[in-house]
Amino acid sequence: MRGAVFLGNRKIEIRSFPDPTPGPGEVVLQMKASGMCGSDLKFYRPPPGEAQKALGLGGNAEPFIAGHEPCGVIAARGPGVSEREAPIGQRVMDHHYAGCGVCGHCRVGWSQLCREGITVYGVTANGGHAEYLKVPVRTLVPLPEELSFAEGAAVACGTGTAYGALRRMRLAGGQTLAVFGQGPVGISATLLGAKMGARVIAVETNDERLALAKQFGADVVLNSSRVSIENEIKELTRGAGVDLALDCTGVAAARLAAVRSAKTWGTVCFVGEGGEVTLDVSRDLLRRQVTLIGSWTFSAMGMGECARFIADNHIPLETIFTHRWKLDQVDEAYKVFDAQSSGKGVIEF
Repeated sequence: MRGAVFLGNRKIEIRSFPDPTPGPGEVVLQMKASGMCGSDLKFYRPPPGEAQKALGLGGNAEPFIAGHEPCGVIAARGPGVSEREAPIGQRVMDHHYAGCGVCGHCRVGWSQLCREGITVYGVTANGGHAEYLKVPVRTLVPLPEELSFAEGAAVACGTGTAYGALRRMRLAGGQTLAVFGQGPVGISATLLGAKMGARVIAVETNDERLALAKQFGADVVLNSSRVSIENEIKELTRGAGVDLALDCTGVAAARLAAVRSAKTWGTVCFVGEGGEVTLDVSRDLLRRQVTLIGSWTFSAMGMGECARFIADNHIPLETIFTHRWKLDQVDEAYKVFDAQSSGKGVIEF
């Protein structure tokens, strides 16, 4: 089979790999769609070996096949996997983490929190930017018939992450939600938040992404490179601030603005990976009774809940895709994605 690997320095290459054979408790998926995620850029941009060293794999480790938003159909079962668990041809998404499978976190679907260590498909093991993918059967999540494979790929990370964060924030209809960053996660949060009944304020530095946010339900769009976000949000909320603020950027300035844009008794959530932020704890949190939480992706159960919510509410998730690519176009795909001025991209098979 063929699969795409990140080489570093913004280079990606299609290589040949043996077709995977499922072992005990495993299945092989025939890939149908593999989403492109902002966190891919952490492996696409750095010099060769730097990302591997950061993961403790050693700078000379061979790169794995990229892609941690896999969606496809079951093509083969390994020993011990029953037809009931994994019918051949079933449409599935993959919760792209595997832990020990028996600890408390794994048993409730939060395998990425496993204390025994985790495998992350597309990062520390071969991922979905290939014709086939081998994973444990316990990581599979059924894809509702109403959703396309591309929509399933979005739910498998970016959209699922947005949904998980909104649920953790306990968003309710009628609240005001500020979403900082309108990349794949942020645009999903804007779309879902609007459908959940929130008044959404979308914050970005890129006008193209702000136009998409407006199209996807944002009541107000603000370009943070041109205006003071804190002042604008205070004006929009009669001086109070927003009920909920969600940072999807990982950028210190955006994180700080999110915290300071929240009202007294408001809730702020960080989902953007990496980086740091410095807060004045008394001013920014304590004396305004602000709740600050972190949200890391979602559970396997939450992934299924997100997919069902989108299907049951007829949310047009397909509209977040501005670019669709074939595997042979993966180099061009990441050059476009790296500019961070478009919506979501997906590789379709």
